[in-house]
Amino acid sequence: MIASVDSSVTSLPLAKPVDEVLKTVSASRLQLFHQCRLKFYFRYVLRLAKPRTSALFFGSMVHSVLQSWNLTRWRIGQVDQDALKQKLESEWIQDQKKQPVTWEAGEEQKAKADSWSLFETYLQQTPITLDERPEGVEVSLEVDLTNRGLPRLIGILDLVRKGGRIVDFKTASTTPTREKVEHMHEVQLSCYSLLYRASTGRTEGGRELHHLVKLKTPKVVITEFPPMTQQQEIKLFRIMESYVNGIQNEDWIPSPSPMSCACCEFFKECRNWS
Repeated sequence: MIASVDSSVTSLPLAKPVDEVLKTVSASRLQLFHQCRLKFYFRYVLRLAKPRTSALFFGSMVHSVLQSWNLTRWRIGQVDQDALKQKLESEWIQDQKKQPVTWEAGEEQKAKADSWSLFETYLQQTPITLDERPEGVEVSLEVDLTNRGLPRLIGILDLVRKGGRIVDFKTASTTPTREKVEHMHEVQLSCYSLLYRASTGRTEGGRELHHLVKLKTPKVVITEFPPMTQQQEIKLFRIMESYVNGIQNEDWIPSPSPMSCACCEFFKECRNWS
């Protein structure tokens, strides 16, 4: 199937060949492909560049200061909150020089204050003590799955706690429930488990999602999960197989829905797709 977009709407770069797209796979690519195949096509095949939203930038800044906090503990250093705040201030400026963010009037200063407030809330409510040294921070891993006819799986683990507990940090604007979190992030957690096991030869001690919830009164929600089950591993491989088959067949069918389309950066391109 050939997908095309009205050239009057956008200037398209050279499409990436399917075999190039299939060299690697990640949790985010798997989730996006099964959420909307046409959106995947725009992002990873046509590689349409879109401005970064203020929400994405906010999340990346909170993630950055959490990473610095974890790295300091990994190096058995003294955590200095003033130094971490200064680092946040510096990265806030430097990161936008590389990739600008469009702000509404007065939005940026509030977002900067909220990002630090959210981090302070995490320090107050986290189950992780300052003397708990991580096993790994921002660990980039990959596993070759060609023996299964699948691409190379890649991923970055935010944090690996003592005992092989895999932690992923997320920012949210509403309080997550366990049922929804488990359903929405099962693929990601299974990918991380597979990466950890292939890289260490051990079974992970568990998985944790740490949601930093941006409310009027910020809070932290920790959701813990046991190690990946055999059933979850089989399910992950079936999802990967569907991903490979869909891309090989160039199946770029859109999946319109009120929730996902309302905030999709490719809405105009999708409307002009044929």
